[in-house]
Amino acid sequence: MAYRGVVTENEPIDPRELRVSDAERSHVVSVLQKAIGHGMLSLDEFTARTDIALAAKTRGELNAVLVDLPGVTHQDPNAPVREKPVELRANMSTLKRVGRWTVPRELIVRNRLGSTELDFSEAEIEHAEVRIVLDVSGGSVKLLLPERASAVTDEVTVNAGAVKDKVGSGGGRPRFVLAGTVTMGSLHLRRASYVRIGSLLFRSPWKISRAAD
Repeated sequence: MAYRGVVTENEPIDPRELRVSDAERSHVVSVLQKAIGHGMLSLDEFTARTDIALAAKTRGELNAVLVDLPGVTHQDPNAPVREKPVELRANMSTLKRVGRWTVPRELIVRNRLGSTELDFSEAEIEHAEVRIVLDVSGGSVKLLLPERASAVTDEVTVNAGAVKDKVGSGGGRPRFVLAGTVTMGSLHLRRASYVRIGSLLFRSPWKISRAAD
């Protein structure tokens, strides 16, 4: 049995019920001060909302004094900042990423009558899921994924183009989720595969290297 005011181990916590600190209350008061400076609040409204903010115990109570102010809500100052997507462009040109390169959580691939080749097989991928948004017109995009990766292409819209997916949406990691449009162009996905012969490591496609002992 769950008692009021007590959270049990298996009981989900509504984010609005999370407790707030003095620093968060002060932050909301500073936001209200900016709002009155921009003419969004009257002096009486500012005073009333400031009293509520200073007495607030939960995030929901704090957000209640900001909810009707455009573009203003309380955010946890300790929450991780969402990284911006990285955009790759190939306009009537060839763009390649091979070897060891750092893969962001989200990529935007724009291609106009060009060629984009992204080799993820030796890249540094810190995320369990990588999202790739396509904006392809008359170009080709080739993706070489790690040996145990999986891919989802259900969100890709193809207009007079082609998608060849040799990876599939199994349970492999990392998981690549693709979205966007391919118009009069092509998208090819495949995994890297390895065969060891003596001291040599053959990777299909493109590379032969010396195997580690």
